[in-house]
Amino acid sequence: MNTFVKLLQQSGFANLEFGNYLMFIVAGILIYLAIKKEYEPLLLIPIGFGIILANLPLGMMGSYDEGIIGLIYNMGIKTELLPPIIFLGVGVLTDFRPLLGRPITFLLGAAAQVGIFVAAIGAVYLFGFTIEEAASIGIIGGADGPTSIFLASQLAPHLIGPIAVAAYSYMSLVPIIQPPIMKLLTTKKERAIDMPQARPVSKTAVILFPIITGIVSSLSIPSSAPLIGMLMFGNLIRESGVTDRLRKTAGTSLIDIVTIFLGVTVGATMDSVHFVNMQTLMILVMGAVAFSFSTAGGILLAKALNLILKKENKINPCIGAAGVSAVPMSARVVQKFVSEHTDGEVNPLMQAMGPNVAGVIGSAVTAGVFLSLLR
Repeated sequence: MNTFVKLLQQSGFANLEFGNYLMFIVAGILIYLAIKKEYEPLLLIPIGFGIILANLPLGMMGSYDEGIIGLIYNMGIKTELLPPIIFLGVGVLTDFRPLLGRPITFLLGAAAQVGIFVAAIGAVYLFGFTIEEAASIGIIGGADGPTSIFLASQLAPHLIGPIAVAAYSYMSLVPIIQPPIMKLLTTKKERAIDMPQARPVSKTAVILFPIITGIVSSLSIPSSAPLIGMLMFGNLIRESGVTDRLRKTAGTSLIDIVTIFLGVTVGATMDSVHFVNMQTLMILVMGAVAFSFSTAGGILLAKALNLILKKENKINPCIGAAGVSAVPMSARVVQKFVSEHTDGEVNPLMQAMGPNVAGVIGSAVTAGVFLSLLR
């Protein structure tokens, strides 16, 4: 009997605390959203299960422990390895032709980064975060999980869990968050603007674009090179036409493997000690502010550009909402919203892809700027 009692006292059951139960609930919600609602299941399921692993007392499965997850965290995230590899895969899966065919959408992608700075300033002056922590929180407005993890791992590693959850959660909630903002900021007439198809883009242009962009961006802001460089390398693999095996590997097996490791490890940073506190709630609030302002920024710039553009060149302001880098989900949300509000007469999916892929570049460059100034 004494042996049984001793075993029970040394088990995880005897060491469970209120915070662990609360984190199990959080994990359950994420897994529910992934399976039932199909919100980013490739990300939320690994993150959700990582949370469960981190909150098993004595299991040593948290990212800050010395077990296998801790090894992946130290070797894959603290060394900045995994996020750039994700960007390699994103580059392979991204078609920059909509952006190159309508270069003005570069501006919409840039304008959609405004939420990053709004949230960063708010985090400093309203909630008292340090400037490094505020920059890491603000980047949530880019709606780019790997970029958020990349920046937080260097400027605020102790906040990487809540920042990553906020970034991926708001990415998955794009279909819920963005339509009300588009409806609020656009008129029926503006939603009905039917933009012409973008001009054709030559093979030479799509090959030169990743090379030139990678060089110029990395020379201008060296801190952005890990993300921009890998993004453009992946895109060159896609567009070269002679590296099909590399394209398939980077766009399927490699990105899937890294997503598993990244998701579980990020989830495992969320043990109750590091997650259950007022800071986490403030990060979630500021993340929502960042994402909302980023969505609004793209829309409002499109409306402003329409004041000076010729009638035949006017932009459907709704595509500005796609300037956040949730590719291609945000572009699809814009397409669905506009189509529903015009009875299927206007379908701006390809037009929305321009600012959408510009947002990927914009968020990576913004992260590089923060690193250059604050690291």
